[in-house]
Amino acid sequence: MSRVDWRWFGLKTVAHALALLPAFLLITDALHDRLGADPVAALTHQTGEWALRLLLLSLAMTPLRMLVKQTWPIRFRRLLGLYAFFYASLHFAVYLFLDLGSGYWSQIGVDILKRPFITVGFTAWLLLLPLALTSNRWMMRLLKKNWQRLHRLVYAIAILAVLHYWWLVKSDIREPLLYALILALLLAVRITGAGRARLQR
Repeated sequence: MSRVDWRWFGLKTVAHALALLPAFLLITDALHDRLGADPVAALTHQTGEWALRLLLLSLAMTPLRMLVKQTWPIRFRRLLGLYAFFYASLHFAVYLFLDLGSGYWSQIGVDILKRPFITVGFTAWLLLLPLALTSNRWMMRLLKKNWQRLHRLVYAIAILAVLHYWWLVKSDIREPLLYALILALLLAVRITGAGRARLQR
C-alpha cells in the first residue's frame, strides 16, 4: 500500500477549496439576492469568467515549471483544468436552464448556428468534454501517445474561449483583451519551449 504524501494532500485540499470558493460565493449571493438587477446575466458572466481564468491558470503551470525548474506546478494542472470544465459547464447550464428556459430550448440550435459568440463558446465546451473525460491515469495509459495529442486541444479551446468572451462584450473589450494578451504570452512560451526541445533532440 503506497504512503500518502500529506504535504501534497494538504496543498491540493487548499487548491480544491480555493477553486470551489467562487461557486460558493455565487450560490450565497443568489440565495441572498445580491446578484444585482439581472441575476441570470451575473451568473452567466461570472461562471464564464472563472472558467476562462482557471483554464489560463492550468496552461500557466507548464511555463511556471520551466521558470522555477521544478515539477510541482504540473501536480495542479489537471485539477485546474477540471475546475475550468466545471465552471464552463455551469456557464452552459445557466444559459440553458435560466437564460433560455424550458420554453425556448428549441432556440438553442438557432443560437449556436447564427450567433458567432455562442458558436465558438459551445465549440470550446464540446472540445473540453473529452479532455475532462480522459483526464484520469487509466485513460492516459490506454491512449498512450494519443493522450498528449488529444490534450493539446486545450490551446485551441483557450483561443475559442477568449474569442467567445471578446465577441460577447462587443464594446468594452478591456477584460477580454487582458485575457487575450495572457494567452498570447502563454502560447509564445509554449512554442519557444517546444522549439528548444526539438533543437536539443
